[in-house]
Amino acid sequence: MVTIKKRNHWKLIWQLICYKPKLYILDSIYWILITGLPALPGLIIREFFNSLTNKAKLGLSPLALIALLLALNLGHIVIIFAGRVTKTQHRFLMRSLLQHNLLDQLFQNPTAQPIVVNQNSEKPVSQGEIISYFRDDTEQIEDNIAWISELSGEGIFGIFCLVTLLSINVQMTLFVFLPLVGMIAIIQQAETRIKKYRKASRQATEKVTGILGEIFGSVQAIKVAGVEKNVLDYFRTLNDQRRQTMIKDSLFNAILKSSFQNMVNLGTGIILLLASQLMQSGVNQLTVGDFALFVYNLSFVTGFFTSVGGFMALSKQTEVSFERMASLLSGASADTLVAPNQLYLNDLNGSQKDLPKIEQPLRNQKDHLQSLKVSHLTYIYPGTNKGITDISFEIQRGSLAVITGQIGSGKSTLLRLLLGLLPKQSGEIYWNGNIVENPATFFVPPRSAYTPQIPQLFSYSLRENILLGLSKDDQDIAAALNMAVFEQDLATMNGSLETLVGSKGVRLSGGQIQRVAAARMFIRQPELMVFDDLSSALDVETELALWSQIFVNTEQRENAWRPTCLVVSHRPSVFRCADQIIVMKAGRVEAQGKFDDIFQ
Repeated sequence: MVTIKKRNHWKLIWQLICYKPKLYILDSIYWILITGLPALPGLIIREFFNSLTNKAKLGLSPLALIALLLALNLGHIVIIFAGRVTKTQHRFLMRSLLQHNLLDQLFQNPTAQPIVVNQNSEKPVSQGEIISYFRDDTEQIEDNIAWISELSGEGIFGIFCLVTLLSINVQMTLFVFLPLVGMIAIIQQAETRIKKYRKASRQATEKVTGILGEIFGSVQAIKVAGVEKNVLDYFRTLNDQRRQTMIKDSLFNAILKSSFQNMVNLGTGIILLLASQLMQSGVNQLTVGDFALFVYNLSFVTGFFTSVGGFMALSKQTEVSFERMASLLSGASADTLVAPNQLYLNDLNGSQKDLPKIEQPLRNQKDHLQSLKVSHLTYIYPGTNKGITDISFEIQRGSLAVITGQIGSGKSTLLRLLLGLLPKQSGEIYWNGNIVENPATFFVPPRSAYTPQIPQLFSYSLRENILLGLSKDDQDIAAALNMAVFEQDLATMNGSLETLVGSKGVRLSGGQIQRVAAARMFIRQPELMVFDDLSSALDVETELALWSQIFVNTEQRENAWRPTCLVVSHRPSVFRCADQIIVMKAGRVEAQGKFDDIFQ
């Protein structure tokens, strides 16, 4: 796990505060008012008791003082409700920024490469496990920042109360600082254990969310194998382990909190004993009103010290959250977690900010593919000897290149490496003779589009799955579906383009899912279309019709779109149509050429 120094931890906190300083200032003012208003009732209480002993200075009647006290409490309630709007907005923005930046960094990683947070074990983190980073760790950091604004308000009020205590009696006031010294000593001694228990509880939660994601994503496989009981038993085991670690973490926090409170109570007891002695003696005698004011303000000062102790413990736990989130960044600076970014949220007035429209980038002359060359491309999966080695080939505009080979020969790895879904370890990729420096950002529409072996559909309508936010009319969608040989399937659907496909396209067949994904690709009209075994769920007749739509009818189109295809396939019918066949074996190119040259 990445280790973040204390200084860097506070630097990140400060950058988050500076993201929306106005909201932070408003939140701090809220806490100053919310904690400062209770100081005034103390003065009223002293005047009330002094009036009962005929030592009042303002000359107000007890009823007038009671009315004034009620008015202050009513104002206190109003401020609590009014300030919640700003407080909620501030907290939500802090968490949203952290989640936005963390997700943005994950999207920038090669998507086919597993996420590893512990470089020693090299164990990848599942999508379910990552949920705890976005939920629990961001909430922890949000709480830390919220506590800073709360402590600032309590601190200003605490200074006011401390001055009041000193004005009453200096000797008694000095005893107030004894609990604070003890709290600091406890935190220094318990720092390692605080972070240890918090890391363990977060990791246990991570395992539970991870297995939940795996269970929901593999329900069909679990039921087919009949292992529901075994899976649930394992899930219960992980929950038992999580419960034990969470109990340790919560218990230790409760012990710390109890220790802080007991130290405060002990200090308060000593102060009260000293006050009783002073009230009985003739020297520096306290009035009943002075004693009431001292006790009233004492609770706020000692409460502030208790909050300081809890905040110090919370800060140690926040260091763990920053370290966990930084471990997902794959080498990027932790500062990227708190970098200012545009968040499209409701403003304070409740109005929704407009989201940016998704528009396909405009084509330029450089986007038109004339030739794509791969030179000595190599990638070996970490910790294994599997991957691809020294792959070289070249394809021309408007051609069909087919990659084939046995299972595990490296076909899918080659496509992912070419598209930047895996980081290349050596070799170069050339687009029209120019080196592609960053394939992940280069091979996107309108230059390239990719359909994997198992396309991903979403629980929305057929139209939304094809467009994915792109602005196209029904005529363009119909043309894409026609190329994907999907028009007959669409005619049988009652909802037409508004038909809901269900989670992961569960309401469609395997072949329909692949053709919808192909239509998603066609509507963007990319220069290079990459298919990873498109024919795996298609019958021969449908597949031949699809290739015919792509190539045979190219000259009949109104625009000048002439796609180039790079596909993985095992069908002899596709081999015969191919301009070039690349045969792979054990991660290397075994043969390369036309159908007649290879299959003589």
